[in-house]
Amino acid sequence: MRLFAPAAAPALDLVDIHGRPIAIHRAGRLTLLSFFRDAACPFCNFRIYELTSEHAALAARGLDIVAVFSASQADVLRFAGHRPRPFPLAADPTSRAHEIYGIERSLWRKLKAIVTRVPTLLKGMRLVGLAGLNTGNLMPADFVIDEHGRIVEAYYGRDAGDRIPLERVQQLLPAGRLRKVA
Repeated sequence: MRLFAPAAAPALDLVDIHGRPIAIHRAGRLTLLSFFRDAACPFCNFRIYELTSEHAALAARGLDIVAVFSASQADVLRFAGHRPRPFPLAADPTSRAHEIYGIERSLWRKLKAIVTRVPTLLKGMRLVGLAGLNTGNLMPADFVIDEHGRIVEAYYGRDAGDRIPLERVQQLLPAGRLRKVA
């Protein structure tokens, strides 16, 4: 079942791909909790590239990022984690966290993304190679969670490449709203 703002964000007991525990919300900060498909997903890897590029600016405005993949630790390390990332990556091989947050599956919406998002697909394929052709039907989703553990924004992808626009995330982070935490 889908979640909506201002519901409490379900608690997750996540560790990153290096075995460190992940905090979903911290005092004075918002968290972008992003659920990704397979570790070899071209759309997902392109989004990880975007989040890595924008991380410093978003973090300076009070945003933490947590990425959760429906994949094994080894696969996340091989694809998204092969380079150091400035935010934690978590492996959810059983998709339990995805289920808790109501993430859906759809072959039709996967195919829709392949047909309608060709430029992004090709950019992502450059990152993952031919492994990007063998992905499941899980859809992406993003949640912005406040410091009290409440969902500020819930965004369920309409297709396999649809993510919350970073402009929307930035709108939730007006200058001076959140204090910076060292």
